Amino acid sequence: MPYNSELDERLYSKSFEVEAGRLTVSVYSYNKGMKKMQLTRENRTADGDFRFGKLGRVTKEEAESMIPLMQEALKSMD
Repeated sequence: MPYNSELDERLYSKSFEVEAGRLTVSVYSYNKGMKKMQLTRENRTADGDFRFGKLGRVTKEEAESMIPLMQEALKSMD
């Protein structure tokens, strides 16, 4: 079954910006299925726009900012 974006429902999403870009914590449910948390990074380009980047490693500051958002997202997964 191919992916259908119309079946992907975003239940929660909050972002915070850091110097290099933006980190986002989201919760999605595909086709009314299991709720799953997604962590994404967007890097700021020279033009000031955002471009998707691999999350990979995070700094202490980024982790400290993400933890409360992840805890909030977990509550939305009940």
